[in-house]
Amino acid sequence: MGEQLSPDEKLHLITRNLQEVLGEEKIKQVLSERELKVYWGTATTGKPHVAYFVPMSKIADFLKAGCEVTILFADLHAFLDNMKAPWELLELRVQYYEQVIKAMLESIGVPLDKLKFIKGTDFQLSREYTLDVYRLSSMVTEHDAKKAGAEVVKQVDHPLLSGLLYPGLQALDEEYLKVDAQFGGVDQRKIFTLAEKYLPSLGYAKRSHLMNPMVPGLTGAKMSSSEEESKIDLLDRKEDVKKKLKKAFCEPGNIENNGVLSFVKHVLFPLVGEFSIKRDPKFGGDKTYTDFEEVEKEFGEELIHPGDLKAGVEVALNKLLDPIRKKFESPELRKLSSTAYPDPSKNKGAGKGNPKVAEEDELVPSRLDIRVGKVISVEKVLIHSLIHSFTHYEGDPRRVEPLDPPEGSSPGERVFVEGYETGKPDDKLNPKKKLWEKLQVDLKVSGQCVAQWQDKHLMTKLGHITCKTLKGGNIS
Repeated sequence: MGEQLSPDEKLHLITRNLQEVLGEEKIKQVLSERELKVYWGTATTGKPHVAYFVPMSKIADFLKAGCEVTILFADLHAFLDNMKAPWELLELRVQYYEQVIKAMLESIGVPLDKLKFIKGTDFQLSREYTLDVYRLSSMVTEHDAKKAGAEVVKQVDHPLLSGLLYPGLQALDEEYLKVDAQFGGVDQRKIFTLAEKYLPSLGYAKRSHLMNPMVPGLTGAKMSSSEEESKIDLLDRKEDVKKKLKKAFCEPGNIENNGVLSFVKHVLFPLVGEFSIKRDPKFGGDKTYTDFEEVEKEFGEELIHPGDLKAGVEVALNKLLDPIRKKFESPELRKLSSTAYPDPSKNKGAGKGNPKVAEEDELVPSRLDIRVGKVISVEKVLIHSLIHSFTHYEGDPRRVEPLDPPEGSSPGERVFVEGYETGKPDDKLNPKKKLWEKLQVDLKVSGQCVAQWQDKHLMTKLGHITCKTLKGGNIS
């Protein structure tokens, strides 16, 4: 890759869509002589989410430009950052990150044989590196260390010493990985400038720095692993992607802090080169865009409806996520995911000798008492346990159909989800727990008009619950 490109063409690929470059002249000099060596590091803390496609798309650019790219799984940094990753989970989370990031790269067509993967503790615990940590500690002031990590290291009222070490170690990584440049988000700028200031004091070369803009999350703020509502997980089901995008901040005409629009710019166009939306002809019809500026302009002028933008992103995003979901269907990777990121609710109460608490928090459909009913009359009210389908545009009629139990069913007969036949329903639903709301989002009608919860059939003892025509409808 990159052999047929001129140094200027390589520089364009390396720097496109970046917010800032420090040391661009040095990069030009290197490109005139050989291929650029660059690294990207990620602390193995929370689960990677779809915003990770932003650095992945830049890594694809680096490889197209012929760069030698190293990906660092910064496990020691994950522990130093206010112990975001417990020591006993570090190795498992490194394994998870490696598997999921490789799956991401494969989903966007990046050849893994062109990349080098390395774990921080493979070299950061060596005698030489440790001595350099002490040397650097004798030069960097507490003020400079705290300032450098202000936008990256978790800020608390009583910071640990470990958080002050974090920026210095990231600076040293540039020397020990023998790279020309480090790539990261613009939130790491102060760490990069600390590296430029102090590495020469240790007798090491000053490196260049490539910075991505911070892509807004679904709430309009930074997308974060620790904020569930702000991000879409790489293993989220299609139903979850739809639900989260539906809630995403995407104000008509607002092109600022718009996470949906930013995803189109920083992921879809660099990777796919185009973006498509589907619309009713009376609203402009289907359209495929080949440059982001036109998308941004039409959205800013309210020629693209937020619902259409979200729908287009949903389709494109699921194409990227499908290979990752498929890879993680294997029993080994499912186990890795659950052990690297154990569900805290499963330990809640049980550790205090109260298994009933954990049982009451379990989100299973057998806790709902659903029964076959009989419609006596229909008036202009919404009736529970009907299917409804909403079209994308306001003004279109809402279609409603009742669910049909198997022939021979009697009113009062219990409806259950396949595989959850024996569970006992709650005597009374606690409205504060929102059990119905949480379970209801996964109630759908299949393409064969069979009622399902998470792809498992709703049934009575006589057979499946169905509807007549509303394929893909929601159940409420």
